[in-house]
Amino acid sequence: MGIENLAEKAQILIRSRLCNPNFIFKPLSDSPDSNYSKLKFIISSSIMEACNNSILLLGPRGSGKVAVLELVLSDLLEEYPDTITVIRLNGLLHSEDNSAFKEIARQLCMEHHLLFSKMASFDDNSQFMIAMLRECGLAHKTVIFALDEFDLFAQGKQRLLYSLLDAMQSVTSQAVVVGVSCRLDADQLLEKRVRSRFSHRKLLFLPPSKEDVQRLLEHILSLPMDSSLAHDYAAEFNEKLQSILADERFKEIISNYLNSSSTTNHLLRFLFIAISNMELKSGFLSLENFKAALSSIQRQPKQECIKDCSILELYILVCMKRLEIREQNSYNFSSVMKEYKSIHDSFPTSDYYAQNVCLRAFEHLLQRELICFTDNRGHSQSIEFRQVKLVVSYAELQEGLKSYRSCPAILLKLIDR
Repeated sequence: MGIENLAEKAQILIRSRLCNPNFIFKPLSDSPDSNYSKLKFIISSSIMEACNNSILLLGPRGSGKVAVLELVLSDLLEEYPDTITVIRLNGLLHSEDNSAFKEIARQLCMEHHLLFSKMASFDDNSQFMIAMLRECGLAHKTVIFALDEFDLFAQGKQRLLYSLLDAMQSVTSQAVVVGVSCRLDADQLLEKRVRSRFSHRKLLFLPPSKEDVQRLLEHILSLPMDSSLAHDYAAEFNEKLQSILADERFKEIISNYLNSSSTTNHLLRFLFIAISNMELKSGFLSLENFKAALSSIQRQPKQECIKDCSILELYILVCMKRLEIREQNSYNFSSVMKEYKSIHDSFPTSDYYAQNVCLRAFEHLLQRELICFTDNRGHSQSIEFRQVKLVVSYAELQEGLKSYRSCPAILLKLIDR
């Protein structure tokens, strides 16, 4: 089998891993201190001890809350196939109480092979849910409610949450409510009557540590030695991968990326792009693949616009940035021209243009939205006297100047001062 075919198979295998949450989060679940272990212990204890419970999974989007919950539920359904019923609701779809109760009734009917009535009223569905909780409790069956976007259920009168948690106060019921939210203050949104019935257990999903990232990279990118891939190819692929992971330049790339996007989901997106950049002819991953992935993700439209600016426009941008650094937040074209003239007086260059030429360059920057007026008032005023501000950040301007092929050296010195 040719090297290109082997590389294509390896690429497909790693991509499929990146799209499989169970594969991703399984190695992070081995520790007893992991959120997987804690959540599984809480729910399994509720099942074994026949008690009610409620818990919130909190953390930024992409941190793996839903993935870990689904992993726990799939494991519990294998361990207790006849004693668990899972009801899934999403706040984006079911935040309105009537639709939420109807969806609960529909899923309960489907799970227990009952006839579901679309014409049932709000009260009918509410009473049906309470009755089913009672019957499941008497049959020693646990109903697990997974409420994604939990904070959306906490809007309005919160009748669903109150009815659910109030029914769980009964000795006969046996249920677990798991709320998932990206709002860390989700429990504070609950009304007093709802909060008093909530268990106040919370699991916080933090960005992965450096050790977790290292383990995750090895787990995802390493090829199995006992697969359909040639043993020699897999061994060489893994050897090259280890040398990349140990390279300080690679660690810097990962560190730079995680500084701006620290969730697990963002890391997986980064790896997917890197794998897609792998050259099939060489058959192996390289440091350039990860560099290309970083540059494609961190593309800055404003920074790319700077590359198309003229030298005079670059001078105007640098002058405005220098004015802002000196905390002169209120300035206009005339102020910029004074700064431009002072730069030329201090560092005489050939890049000095007449004021009418500078005004056209200034208007061009306005059209490209690299600078803008501070307010919409003063339309009757001439452009030279209207207050303006920079739209590009210091970092974008600095990187734009560095990547500009014929950027005058004096501008790089001025921006760093």
